[in-house]
Amino acid sequence: MGCCVFSAPRYQGPVSDHFDGSVFVNQKPIEHGGVIDFLGWQLTSDRGPWEEMLDAPPGPPPPKQVGPGQVRVTFIGHATTLVQMDGVNIITDPIYSDHASPLEGVGPRRYRPPGIRFEDLPPIHAVVVSHNHYDHLDLPTLRRLHADHEPRMFVGLGNKQLLERAGIDDVMELDWWQSAEVGGLRVFSTPAQHFSGRGLCDRDATLWTGFVFRGRAGVVYFAGDTGMGPHFEQVRDRFGPPRLAIVPIGAYLPRWFMERVHIDPAEAVRAHRLLGAQQSVGMHFGTFALADEGMDQAPTDLAAALADQRVDPERFWVLGFGEGRDLPPANAMAAR
Repeated sequence: MGCCVFSAPRYQGPVSDHFDGSVFVNQKPIEHGGVIDFLGWQLTSDRGPWEEMLDAPPGPPPPKQVGPGQVRVTFIGHATTLVQMDGVNIITDPIYSDHASPLEGVGPRRYRPPGIRFEDLPPIHAVVVSHNHYDHLDLPTLRRLHADHEPRMFVGLGNKQLLERAGIDDVMELDWWQSAEVGGLRVFSTPAQHFSGRGLCDRDATLWTGFVFRGRAGVVYFAGDTGMGPHFEQVRDRFGPPRLAIVPIGAYLPRWFMERVHIDPAEAVRAHRLLGAQQSVGMHFGTFALADEGMDQAPTDLAAALADQRVDPERFWVLGFGEGRDLPPANAMAAR
């Protein structure tokens, strides 16, 4: 049992096309990198520069809510964004901890503070968690949100038990393409190309997922953590072109190690195009040094990819930490 310390509870449920009765699988099968691959990366790693910016000032408090038909997005840091639409406030993969780790003071550390102070968050009605890696499922932050805001939490299959053991209730587990309602919005789980695990004994034992939020304001898509796969076109086919897509752009180097489960900026632009997104926003960069690219490399590489693929840079924002923007009215976006 000692080797299984920190491992999450395993999902137990019926076999499906992406669950074999023991582990979950991707739509596009991948072979996980093993210890040899990881050591090979570490021995040849050529990480770009990272600068500690823990004294960076926070952004202004977001509005308490936006009205029907409106969408606003605020970048808090890493994969943590605040989506406000139709009077409902949703926070994605929230992490306010200083380290992405099961132990305080250990593991990948934060180089930038959260862009919005926890105390300045508006009332949070819903939390979505894409998968159980520590930089996405942060129990201290989820406990704090549960205590202060009492939101409904949406997770992939198998993750409810972990949250309930941490004293968090009102958790809704969703399989890919399943949905539930919160505040008049419909929240859908969507496929992603990734993996899961918090310890040595739970690799792929719980489901990883993206999310779609659908309401009067239209469709907002949060991709979670993902490599390239058929899911981007599937989302467009099921829901139509999103009004907003929140897409990862970081943790992509070296490609030989990362490409199976993390898109790079050029692939993020490709995903934007496959989705037909009216507006995209980059996330999953510049907070924790999880790969070999430097702190500011992802936005630079994204700008080059937008130019190479002839995509208007105004259609793919990189927001400052703590910066929020209102999307133009849907009819104005369609005319752009």
